[in-house]
Amino acid sequence: MHTVVTSQGFEYGVKHFYSPVDGMAIDIIQNALNLDTQNIADLFTIGAVYINNLRSLNSQQTVHYGQLIRVHTRPRKYFVNYEWKKHIVFEHDDFLVLNKPSGLPSHPSVDNIIENSLTQAELSLQTKLFISHRLDTTTEGLIVYGKNTKFVKAFNIQLQQKTIEKKYAALIQTAITLPSRLIHYMEPSPRAPKKVSPVFQEDWDECELLIEKQEPYEVPGENDIVKLKINLITGRTHQIRAQLAETGYPLLGDQLYGSELKWNKNPHTKNQIALKACLIDFLYEDQRHIFELPENFD
Repeated sequence: MHTVVTSQGFEYGVKHFYSPVDGMAIDIIQNALNLDTQNIADLFTIGAVYINNLRSLNSQQTVHYGQLIRVHTRPRKYFVNYEWKKHIVFEHDDFLVLNKPSGLPSHPSVDNIIENSLTQAELSLQTKLFISHRLDTTTEGLIVYGKNTKFVKAFNIQLQQKTIEKKYAALIQTAITLPSRLIHYMEPSPRAPKKVSPVFQEDWDECELLIEKQEPYEVPGENDIVKLKINLITGRTHQIRAQLAETGYPLLGDQLYGSELKWNKNPHTKNQIALKACLIDFLYEDQRHIFELPENFD
Protein backbone atom coordinates (compact mmCIF):
# COMPACT_ATOMS: atom_id res chain seq x y z
CA MET A 1 0.00 0.00 0.00
CA HIS A 2 1.08 3.57 -0.56
CA THR A 3 -0.33 6.91 0.49
CA VAL A 4 -0.49 9.88 -1.86
CA VAL A 5 -0.34 13.20 -0.07
CA THR A 6 -1.40 16.40 -1.81
CA SER A 7 0.43 19.48 -0.59
CA GLN A 8 -2.05 22.03 0.76
CA GLY A 9 0.49 24.84 0.93
CA PHE A 10 1.23 24.80 -2.78
CA GLU A 11 -1.35 25.62 -5.38
CA TYR A 12 -0.11 23.52 -8.26
CA GLY A 13 -1.24 19.97 -7.51
CA VAL A 14 1.91 18.79 -5.76
CA LYS A 15 1.61 15.14 -4.72
CA HIS A 16 4.02 13.09 -2.63
CA PHE A 17 4.17 9.35 -2.07
CA TYR A 18 6.63 6.58 -1.33
CA SER A 19 7.10 4.03 -4.08
CA PRO A 20 5.33 0.79 -3.13
CA VAL A 21 7.54 -1.34 -5.42
CA ASP A 22 10.68 -1.39 -7.50
CA GLY A 23 9.99 -0.36 -11.08
CA MET A 24 10.06 2.20 -13.84
CA ALA A 25 9.22 5.76 -12.71
CA ILE A 26 6.51 6.38 -15.31
CA ASP A 27 4.71 3.13 -14.45
CA ILE A 28 4.81 3.73 -10.71
CA ILE A 29 3.47 7.28 -11.08
CA GLN A 30 0.75 6.13 -13.48
CA ASN A 31 -0.44 3.48 -11.03
CA ALA A 32 -0.27 5.83 -8.04
CA LEU A 33 -1.85 8.93 -9.54
CA ASN A 34 -3.91 7.49 -12.41
CA LEU A 35 -2.50 9.99 -14.89
CA ASP A 36 -2.23 9.54 -18.63
CA THR A 37 1.22 8.25 -19.59
CA GLN A 38 1.76 11.07 -22.12
CA ASN A 39 0.89 13.57 -19.42
CA ILE A 40 3.46 11.98 -17.12
CA ALA A 41 6.10 12.00 -19.88
CA ASP A 42 5.42 15.72 -20.41
CA LEU A 43 5.86 16.35 -16.68
CA PHE A 44 9.28 14.69 -16.81
CA THR A 45 10.23 16.78 -19.86
CA ILE A 46 9.61 20.09 -18.09
CA GLY A 47 11.19 18.95 -14.83
CA ALA A 48 8.08 18.59 -12.70
CA VAL A 49 9.02 15.21 -11.15
CA TYR A 50 11.40 14.60 -8.23
CA ILE A 51 12.70 11.28 -6.92
CA ASN A 52 14.25 11.36 -3.47
CA ASN A 53 14.18 15.18 -3.70
CA LEU A 54 16.25 15.21 -6.91
CA ARG A 55 14.68 16.46 -10.14
CA SER A 56 14.33 13.65 -12.69
CA LEU A 57 14.07 14.17 -16.45
CA ASN A 58 14.03 10.47 -17.24
CA SER A 59 10.61 8.79 -17.16
CA GLN A 60 12.34 5.43 -17.59
CA GLN A 61 14.40 5.87 -14.43
CA THR A 62 14.41 2.89 -12.07
CA VAL A 63 12.72 3.66 -8.76
CA HIS A 64 13.18 1.47 -5.70
CA TYR A 65 10.71 0.54 -3.01
CA GLY A 66 10.35 3.29 -0.38
CA GLN A 67 11.85 6.11 -2.46
CA LEU A 68 10.01 9.42 -2.15
CA ILE A 69 8.34 10.64 -5.35
CA ARG A 70 7.06 14.18 -5.76
CA VAL A 71 5.00 15.17 -8.80
CA HIS A 72 3.85 18.68 -9.69
CA THR A 73 0.74 17.55 -11.53
CA ARG A 74 -0.34 21.07 -12.55
CA PRO A 75 2.89 22.92 -13.30
CA ARG A 76 2.72 26.60 -14.14
CA LYS A 77 2.72 27.13 -17.90
CA TYR A 78 3.94 30.13 -19.89
CA PHE A 79 3.90 31.29 -23.48
CA VAL A 80 7.41 31.04 -24.98
CA ASN A 81 6.88 31.14 -28.75
CA TYR A 82 8.72 34.41 -29.29
CA GLU A 83 11.40 35.14 -31.87
CA TRP A 84 14.05 35.03 -29.21
CA LYS A 85 16.92 36.34 -31.29
CA LYS A 86 14.93 39.55 -31.76
CA HIS A 87 14.82 39.92 -27.98
CA ILE A 88 18.61 39.92 -27.73
CA VAL A 89 19.76 43.48 -27.01
CA PHE A 90 23.49 42.73 -26.92
CA GLU A 91 25.74 39.68 -27.02
CA HIS A 92 29.24 39.62 -25.53
CA ASP A 93 31.68 36.72 -25.29
CA ASP A 94 30.96 36.58 -21.55
CA PHE A 95 27.37 37.78 -21.18
CA LEU A 96 24.03 38.35 -22.88
CA VAL A 97 21.54 41.20 -22.47
CA LEU A 98 17.95 40.20 -23.16
CA ASN A 99 14.68 42.11 -23.39
CA LYS A 100 12.51 39.72 -21.38
CA PRO A 101 8.79 39.60 -22.25
CA SER A 102 6.30 40.13 -19.45
CA GLY A 103 4.52 37.11 -18.02
CA LEU A 104 7.55 34.82 -18.23
CA PRO A 105 9.98 33.74 -15.48
CA SER A 106 13.58 34.83 -15.90
CA HIS A 107 14.93 31.44 -14.78
CA PRO A 108 13.79 27.82 -14.30
CA SER A 109 11.26 27.22 -11.54
CA VAL A 110 10.63 24.28 -9.25
CA ASP A 111 7.92 22.89 -11.55
CA ASN A 112 9.07 24.02 -15.01
CA ILE A 113 12.65 24.23 -16.31
CA ILE A 114 11.71 24.89 -19.95
CA GLU A 115 9.28 27.81 -20.10
CA ASN A 116 11.49 30.70 -18.94
CA SER A 117 13.59 33.31 -20.69
CA LEU A 118 16.96 31.85 -19.67
CA THR A 119 16.25 28.38 -21.08
CA GLN A 120 14.61 29.77 -24.21
CA ALA A 121 17.61 32.02 -24.88
CA GLU A 122 19.92 29.03 -24.35
CA LEU A 123 17.94 26.97 -26.85
CA SER A 124 17.92 29.80 -29.37
CA LEU A 125 21.67 30.46 -29.15
CA GLN A 126 22.78 26.91 -28.29
CA THR A 127 24.81 28.48 -25.50
CA LYS A 128 24.86 27.76 -21.77
CA LEU A 129 23.70 30.74 -19.71
CA PHE A 130 23.84 31.53 -16.00
CA ILE A 131 21.62 33.64 -13.78
CA SER A 132 23.28 36.87 -12.66
CA HIS A 133 20.18 38.66 -11.35
CA ARG A 134 16.41 38.31 -11.65
CA LEU A 135 13.28 40.01 -12.90
CA ASP A 136 9.82 39.18 -11.60
CA THR A 137 7.70 37.06 -13.93
CA THR A 138 5.31 39.99 -14.38
CA THR A 139 8.10 42.47 -15.22
CA GLU A 140 9.37 43.06 -18.74
CA GLY A 141 12.66 44.50 -19.88
CA LEU A 142 16.42 44.24 -19.54
CA ILE A 143 18.04 41.26 -17.89
CA VAL A 144 21.68 40.18 -18.02
CA TYR A 145 22.75 36.54 -18.18
CA GLY A 146 26.30 35.31 -17.80
CA LYS A 147 27.97 32.93 -20.23
CA ASN A 148 30.47 31.83 -17.60
CA THR A 149 31.01 31.95 -13.85
CA LYS A 150 33.72 34.60 -14.21
CA PHE A 151 31.19 37.14 -15.40
CA VAL A 152 28.55 36.11 -12.86
CA LYS A 153 31.04 36.54 -10.00
CA ALA A 154 32.08 39.99 -11.23
CA PHE A 155 28.45 41.05 -11.71
CA ASN A 156 27.40 39.76 -8.27
CA ILE A 157 30.21 41.67 -6.57
CA GLN A 158 28.85 44.87 -8.10
CA LEU A 159 25.34 43.97 -6.97
CA GLN A 160 26.59 43.54 -3.42
CA GLN A 161 28.47 46.83 -3.62
CA LYS A 162 25.38 48.53 -5.09
CA THR A 163 27.39 49.94 -8.00
CA ILE A 164 25.06 48.63 -10.72
CA GLU A 165 22.46 51.17 -11.78
CA LYS A 166 19.02 49.82 -12.64
CA LYS A 167 16.13 52.00 -13.75
CA TYR A 168 12.50 51.15 -14.37
CA ALA A 169 9.46 52.71 -15.99
CA ALA A 170 6.19 52.22 -14.11
CA LEU A 171 2.58 53.31 -14.42
CA ILE A 172 0.35 54.23 -11.50
CA GLN A 173 -2.93 56.11 -11.09
CA THR A 174 -2.65 59.20 -8.94
CA ALA A 175 -3.60 62.88 -8.90
CA ILE A 176 -0.71 63.83 -6.60
CA THR A 177 3.05 64.06 -6.91
CA LEU A 178 4.89 61.34 -5.04
CA PRO A 179 8.03 62.01 -2.98
CA SER A 180 11.23 61.76 -4.99
CA ARG A 181 12.68 59.27 -2.50
CA LEU A 182 10.93 56.30 -0.91
CA ILE A 183 12.43 54.32 1.97
CA HIS A 184 10.65 51.36 3.52
CA TYR A 185 11.54 48.26 5.50
CA MET A 186 10.56 44.83 4.17
CA GLU A 187 9.71 41.83 6.30
CA PRO A 188 12.24 39.03 5.53
CA SER A 189 9.68 36.46 4.42
CA PRO A 190 9.62 34.34 1.23
CA ARG A 191 5.88 34.84 0.91
CA ALA A 192 4.13 37.33 -1.35
CA PRO A 193 2.71 39.90 -1.25
CA LYS A 194 5.68 41.40 0.54
CA LYS A 195 4.98 43.40 3.68
CA VAL A 196 6.75 46.75 3.98
CA SER A 197 6.64 49.51 6.56
CA PRO A 198 7.70 53.19 6.35
CA VAL A 199 8.83 52.86 9.98
CA PHE A 200 12.10 51.16 10.86
CA GLN A 201 11.64 47.54 11.91
CA GLU A 202 14.52 45.65 13.47
CA ASP A 203 15.82 42.81 11.27
CA TRP A 204 13.71 43.97 8.30
CA ASP A 205 15.46 44.76 5.00
CA GLU A 206 15.83 48.38 3.96
CA CYS A 207 14.25 49.28 0.61
CA GLU A 208 15.18 52.48 -1.18
CA LEU A 209 14.24 53.87 -4.56
CA LEU A 210 14.39 57.27 -6.22
CA ILE A 211 11.62 58.62 -8.45
CA GLU A 212 13.53 60.64 -11.01
CA LYS A 213 10.61 61.64 -13.20
CA GLN A 214 6.81 61.79 -12.98
CA GLU A 215 4.74 62.67 -16.01
CA PRO A 216 1.20 62.12 -17.34
CA TYR A 217 0.72 59.04 -19.51
CA GLU A 218 -2.29 58.39 -21.70
CA VAL A 219 -4.12 55.11 -21.18
CA PRO A 220 -7.46 54.84 -23.02
CA GLY A 221 -10.41 54.82 -20.65
CA GLU A 222 -8.41 55.85 -17.57
CA ASN A 223 -7.68 59.18 -15.89
CA ASP A 224 -4.72 60.44 -13.87
CA ILE A 225 -2.26 57.83 -15.14
CA VAL A 226 1.30 58.80 -14.32
CA LYS A 227 4.53 57.31 -15.67
CA LEU A 228 7.35 57.10 -13.17
CA LYS A 229 11.05 56.70 -13.90
CA ILE A 230 12.52 54.84 -10.95
CA ASN A 231 16.14 54.42 -9.95
CA LEU A 232 16.25 51.25 -7.86
CA ILE A 233 18.85 51.67 -5.13
CA THR A 234 18.25 48.36 -3.36
CA GLY A 235 17.01 45.30 -5.24
CA ARG A 236 14.60 43.42 -2.99
CA THR A 237 12.07 40.96 -4.40
CA HIS A 238 8.87 42.83 -5.38
CA GLN A 239 10.42 46.01 -3.96
CA ILE A 240 8.95 48.53 -6.41
CA ARG A 241 5.58 46.81 -6.30
CA ALA A 242 5.43 46.71 -2.52
CA GLN A 243 6.71 50.25 -1.96
CA LEU A 244 4.32 51.87 -4.41
CA ALA A 245 1.41 49.86 -3.02
CA GLU A 246 2.28 50.97 0.52
CA THR A 247 2.08 54.61 -0.59
CA GLY A 248 -1.45 53.88 -1.83
CA TYR A 249 -0.65 53.78 -5.56
CA PRO A 250 0.00 50.23 -6.79
CA LEU A 251 1.24 49.56 -10.30
CA LEU A 252 -1.42 49.27 -12.99
CA GLY A 253 -2.56 45.67 -13.19
CA ASP A 254 -0.86 44.63 -9.95
CA GLN A 255 -3.81 42.88 -8.35
CA LEU A 256 -1.54 41.10 -5.87
CA TYR A 257 -0.77 44.51 -4.37
CA GLY A 258 -4.25 45.98 -4.58
CA SER A 259 -4.63 47.43 -8.07
CA GLU A 260 -8.19 47.51 -9.37
CA LEU A 261 -7.08 48.31 -12.91
CA LYS A 262 -6.15 45.76 -15.56
CA TRP A 263 -3.06 45.92 -17.73
CA ASN A 264 -3.12 43.79 -20.87
CA LYS A 265 -0.21 44.87 -23.03
CA ASN A 266 0.97 41.34 -23.89
CA PRO A 267 -1.80 39.24 -25.51
CA HIS A 268 -0.01 36.01 -24.58
CA THR A 269 -0.17 36.28 -20.82
CA LYS A 270 -2.43 37.14 -17.90
CA ASN A 271 -1.76 38.94 -14.62
CA GLN A 272 0.43 41.63 -16.16
CA ILE A 273 1.73 44.75 -14.43
CA ALA A 274 2.96 48.04 -15.86
CA LEU A 275 6.63 47.72 -14.90
CA LYS A 276 9.57 47.73 -17.30
CA ALA A 277 13.30 47.41 -16.62
CA CYS A 278 14.47 50.08 -19.04
CA LEU A 279 18.12 50.72 -18.11
CA ILE A 280 21.05 48.81 -16.68
CA ASP A 281 24.55 50.21 -16.22
CA PHE A 282 27.51 48.12 -15.01
CA LEU A 283 31.26 47.65 -15.36
CA TYR A 284 32.98 44.61 -16.78
CA GLU A 285 36.72 44.25 -17.36
CA ASP A 286 37.19 48.00 -16.80
CA GLN A 287 34.63 48.87 -19.46
CA ARG A 288 31.30 50.52 -18.73
CA HIS A 289 28.25 48.89 -20.30
CA ILE A 290 24.98 50.82 -20.51
CA PHE A 291 21.86 49.36 -22.08
CA GLU A 292 18.58 51.21 -22.41
CA LEU A 293 15.09 50.57 -23.75
CA PRO A 294 12.37 53.14 -24.55
CA GLU A 295 10.40 54.02 -21.42
CA ASN A 296 6.99 53.76 -23.08
CA PHE A 297 4.60 50.82 -22.85
CA ASP A 298 3.36 50.81 -26.45
